[in-house]
Amino acid sequence: MSDGSDTAGGAAEPAPGIPGSTLADTVLERLTALYPTAADPVRARSAAAYMKNIAPFLGIPTPRRRALSRTVLEGAPRPGETDCAAIALRCWGLPEREYQYFAADYLRRHVARCSSGFLPVVRHLVSTVPWWDTVDALAAHVAGPLVAAGPELRQDMDAWIEDDDVWIVRTALLHQLRFKEDTDTGRLFGYCLRRADHPDLFIRKAIGWCLREYAKTDPQAVQGFVDGARGRLSPLSVREATKHL
Repeated sequence: MSDGSDTAGGAAEPAPGIPGSTLADTVLERLTALYPTAADPVRARSAAAYMKNIAPFLGIPTPRRRALSRTVLEGAPRPGETDCAAIALRCWGLPEREYQYFAADYLRRHVARCSSGFLPVVRHLVSTVPWWDTVDALAAHVAGPLVAAGPELRQDMDAWIEDDDVWIVRTALLHQLRFKEDTDTGRLFGYCLRRADHPDLFIRKAIGWCLREYAKTDPQAVQGFVDGARGRLSPLSVREATKHL
């Protein structure tokens, strides 16, 4: 999932302690043995350049990477929250980006097994080696489901939208991306107005993206909001929001 371009920075959150996990031991042993067998140095250089050299790559195409991931996880038991934290944090500690993609996919698959207490781990992942490729997946498919399952986390999103870290703010904007009719429109529109004058391209595009996505559910509400806020929203946000209206 992507809707970003240009560059933006952010300071990593202090890492939560990595818990012990036998499952994580097994998964990481298999993962770090199998992924390098498919490395392609030429593709790796191209991928790193495309991602503004945010991290080194192994150069594994996505379909091949996901096939390898299925092999890694073959016969593995369903994880608990501790296993999810251990696997994600350990993958984030490895240099090549594909390991972080593995972790993001793994969390997306098993987020229902995590409680609201998992949000600090998500915050660390969002703010560590951040770029749209991992942040957007974590926002829509991990942070979003956690908030949906634990409405008390809405207050955390209220704090995140005020954060100085571009990627934390982007996560707050995008966490409702898949909520459809369950979208909290007060927060959606309120967040967009709160950061409407943000100078960073990643935030302005995220504002347009979350509005455009909700317009698939309620186009009249989005059109009305954009019309009323046109003087405050950036031209880029307006253009992105109304692209399909």
